[in-house]
Amino acid sequence: MKAVVLKEFGTMAVEDVDTPTPGPGEIRLRVRLTGICGSDLHGFTGTNGRRVPGQVMGHETVGVVESVGDGVDLPLGALATLNPVVGCGTCGACEAGTEQYCATKRVIGVDPTRTASFAEYVVAPAANVITLPATMPEEYGALIEPLAVGYHGARRGSVGPDDRVLVLGGGPIGQAVALAAQRLGAARVVVSEPHEGRRALCRALGFEVIDLAAGPVGEQVTELLDGPASVALDAVGASATVADAFAATALGARVVLVGMAAPRLELDAFAVSTGERSLIGAFTYTARDFAETARWVGGEPPQLADLVERTVPVERAPAQFTELAAELGVAGKVLVRFS
Repeated sequence: MKAVVLKEFGTMAVEDVDTPTPGPGEIRLRVRLTGICGSDLHGFTGTNGRRVPGQVMGHETVGVVESVGDGVDLPLGALATLNPVVGCGTCGACEAGTEQYCATKRVIGVDPTRTASFAEYVVAPAANVITLPATMPEEYGALIEPLAVGYHGARRGSVGPDDRVLVLGGGPIGQAVALAAQRLGAARVVVSEPHEGRRALCRALGFEVIDLAAGPVGEQVTELLDGPASVALDAVGASATVADAFAATALGARVVLVGMAAPRLELDAFAVSTGERSLIGAFTYTARDFAETARWVGGEPPQLADLVERTVPVERAPAQFTELAAELGVAGKVLVRFS
């Protein structure tokens, strides 16, 4: 089968690799579309240390159930997506539905020992597969995973109707976080983003936006919201954006770190301690978050039509990685089509 292989940091190539075979309790998905995630780009450049050369990445995917292993009862040909967080299934965290806490979890697309979704076929546990409405635009299925990341982040921040929310970063994860805050009924949602194209997209999604070049984020947010934000959702994950989150939030606010741009941060400790702000981590999602997001996407909310920037054939995937890593300012999601 064809797969997009990380040959070395900064170089991708389309190659023929072995087609995986589903074992007991597994399914094989014939991949239709896989989205290029920011973490894939960090893996491509080698900046995050979470990918290795020779790996086939990819975790934002949609396809059809092509074959099943023993003990699996899923309809062949069904449109489906997969939750890439694979827990052990027996520990307390897995039994509680919080596989992201499983000490031995594997993440499809991160785990270098398995071929992931930048390939014509991917194998996954049947328990991680969610079938989707056949009438749904198939590209929406590739959006479920990043939208689940955003939903989990907003839930970690306990976003509710009384909240004025600041989202830092208006890229695909920032868009997902803002949509999640909207889903949870936030009173106001403001997105801070330096790139005009992304600001325009966030504006089209119905959010208020601010430009970093127009002045300090804290001052702009306070003026726009008639006071500081009660929750900040950082979809970037850098020292500068965390500092902006502290500057733009009220005493006692929640600051959720969703983005993973940098493995280490410098923090204003007093902004946490004397301001009694809560700094909260958010990584992937629970099985419930993923399933609820899949159901929401299956209802075809109108906002989803704006999220896909473009779709490219697999042959163009290596060039897309190079372009996106050069920060050419793509506003929405780029999908790679395999079939």
